Amino acid sequence: MNRCPSPPSPLRGVAVLATALLATPFVASPARAQTPVEAPGISSEAAFGGRNFPADALRGRLRVVDPPVIRLDGREDRFSPGVRIRDARNLLVVSSTVTGQDLLVNYTRDAAGLVREVWVLSTDEARAPRDAATRPLLDFWPFASPPGARDDGRTPFADLPGYTQ
Repeated sequence: MNRCPSPPSPLRGVAVLATALLATPFVASPARAQTPVEAPGISSEAAFGGRNFPADALRGRLRVVDPPVIRLDGREDRFSPGVRIRDARNLLVVSSTVTGQDLLVNYTRDAAGLVREVWVLSTDEARAPRDAATRPLLDFWPFASPPGARDDGRTPFADLPGYTQ
């Protein structure tokens, strides 16, 4: 039994070079997930000299009362465990450093309805329009219906609102 390595084959170097040349277009292509995508109907604060925020971020007035208890737009709310708060310079801050301050923020919620991410806005970002939390949290059929879509029980089936596919 021969335990010594065999001498290198001249075709091995050609195979390695061919593999590297074939794999180059896949490695050098830019990542598609890193290109910013604008959501329709929501203006970007980046156009006003600010940061890019998620499309589902809402605008509100935040006051940290006693973490995790907060007041958001005058109503009592809560931070989710592991909330991330970023100041106007995009640095992470702990909730105790902003306790008692009234701040204009963009925020997102998690699946349980708790505030998950908070961005304290700079003056440039505050000028950009953004949706507030005026619509219900669960904005789909059993919880919110479009205006005028009422069924009094006597409406013929053909007159009921339909769903397009």
